[in-house]
Amino acid sequence: MESLSEGDWLIITADHGNDPTWHGTDHTREYIPVLNYGYGIKKGVNIGTRNSFADIAVSVAEGLGVNYKNKNAESFYRDIKINRSS
Repeated sequence: MESLSEGDWLIITADHGNDPTWHGTDHTREYIPVLNYGYGIKKGVNIGTRNSFADIAVSVAEGLGVNYKNKNAESFYRDIKINRSS
């Protein structure tokens, strides 16, 4: 984390969760962590239970200024970024 620059944004997550009682490797009902870190990221913000893994993709796109839409996803970028103009 010490290697991050002021504009960097680190996201730590997993690709899927698995119910420990389920036999097999299919994706199941478990949720995944989404940890956000960076100098421009607010500390201690709970982004809640997300409806889609795609929320990460649209959030990153918004943070990069890329026009990317997904009808099944909602960005959390505005909730976590520090507003430097205020």
